[in-house]
Amino acid sequence: MAGLAIDGSNPDVSLLYDINGLAKDAPGWVDRAMEFVGEYGILLALVLVALWCWWSVRRQADRERAVSSVAALVWAPLAAGLAVLVNIPIRGFVERPRPFVEHTGLDVLVSGKTDFSFVSDHATMAMALGAGLFVTHRKFGLIAIGLALAEGFCRVFMGVHYPTDVIGGFALGTAVTLLLAPLAGMLLTPVVRAVSRSERLGWLVQSRRVVAVAAVAIPEPRPESDHRDLAA
Repeated sequence: MAGLAIDGSNPDVSLLYDINGLAKDAPGWVDRAMEFVGEYGILLALVLVALWCWWSVRRQADRERAVSSVAALVWAPLAAGLAVLVNIPIRGFVERPRPFVEHTGLDVLVSGKTDFSFVSDHATMAMALGAGLFVTHRKFGLIAIGLALAEGFCRVFMGVHYPTDVIGGFALGTAVTLLLAPLAGMLLTPVVRAVSRSERLGWLVQSRRVVAVAAVAIPEPRPESDHRDLAA
C-alpha cells in the first residue's frame, strides 16, 4: 500500500503541491515560523487551552458537574496518547513513504523525517485533544478543534504529509476519543470524585473559593423551637 499517492494527477498530490507551493512563495521568516508552529507551537497552544478549560470547569459550584467535567478533561490527553499508540501498527501496515520521498520539487521545511507518512501523529494528537475538550466544554472544544485544523494545514504546508495523512489523523483521533469516552468516564469519574473529597488535592477538581462561597450560601436549618413558636 506504499503507492497510495504517487500519481501527479491524484487530487491528494495536487492539493499537496498547491498548499506546499505557498511555502515557496512565502518569505523565509514565514517558513521558519510555520516550522515552529507546525512542529511544536500548536500542540503547546492546545495544552494551554486544556489548562484554561480546567481552570474554568473547576469553578463550577456543583461538585458532581465539576467532577464529570474534570474526568472528561483528563481523558483528552489520555485519548491523544492512546490514538498515537494505535497509529503505530497502522503506519506499519500501510507503509506510505513521506511525500518528499515520492515527489520532487517540494519545499520541505523539516528535515530528518524518515518514518512513514500515513497517518499524521500531529494531526491525530491535535484532533484527539480537540474532541476531548469539546466533550468537556463546547467553547474550549471549538477553539481546540480550530487549532487542530490549523495543525493539519501546517503539516501539508511543511511538505511532510499528504492531505489524506492529515484527514486520516483527524478521523483516528476523533474515533478513539469519542468511542472510548463512555468507558473512560466510568473509570475516571470515581477517581476524580475521590480526589475532589481530599482536603489536600480537592482544589484540582473544584476551586476552594467556590466551595467556600457555596457553603456560606446554604442557609442554616432553623432550631425546632422556632418552628414550634411559629406554629403557636
